[in-house]
Amino acid sequence: MPTLVLIRHGQSAWNLENRFTGWWDVDVTEKGAEEARAAGRLMAEKGLDFDLCFTSLQTRAIKTLNLALEEMQRLWLPVEKNWQLNERHYGGLTGLDKSETAAEYGADQVHIWRRSFDIPPPPMEPGSAYDLSADRRYAGIAIPNAESLKDTIARVLPYWEGRIAPELRAGKRVLISAHGNSLRALVKHLSGIPDDAITTLEIPTGQPIVYELDDALTATDRYYLSER
Repeated sequence: MPTLVLIRHGQSAWNLENRFTGWWDVDVTEKGAEEARAAGRLMAEKGLDFDLCFTSLQTRAIKTLNLALEEMQRLWLPVEKNWQLNERHYGGLTGLDKSETAAEYGADQVHIWRRSFDIPPPPMEPGSAYDLSADRRYAGIAIPNAESLKDTIARVLPYWEGRIAPELRAGKRVLISAHGNSLRALVKHLSGIPDDAITTLEIPTGQPIVYELDDALTATDRYYLSER
């Protein structure tokens, strides 16, 4: 039976400040670092082990993975980083305080931008302070100017099918460290969650999610490791 564990990065600096983050690269807080370490200790205590790992190109997910692996004495495991596991791009909302944005645009509109399945936030303006077009890690990549959850799914699933699923089918034990929305894309796919239901799913920081999969990679169970 293939082993798959998903973990959302530990609390980030902008999680703490209640700001829209998206593709902008922020670090984990000390609390977030400890969440990552605690996740690693828990996975080790529960007897989980892995053959390879996947993460995004964003520091908070990479550091979470490294801290967890360090606790497991598995820093030597191979890790593949890919932009397709990045967080959803929040466009023109990037960097804004969520409460202040709700006060300016109205709570209902912000809720639509944050939680609708296929309505993206306003696009990022050219020349924004959060423009990543000159960032070397994204050279050759068509950086989106905003993404809905549907858009995020459309880039996550090809990477899943092309790189991660074949490793699981080959019997590899896989750990993925990523973000709230890129992981929601995978959870929606694996658990067959309808479009309208996935909008209410929250994935907490630093909590390993274990998937039990059959040989066809159909989910037979999904649970937080802390609950078993």
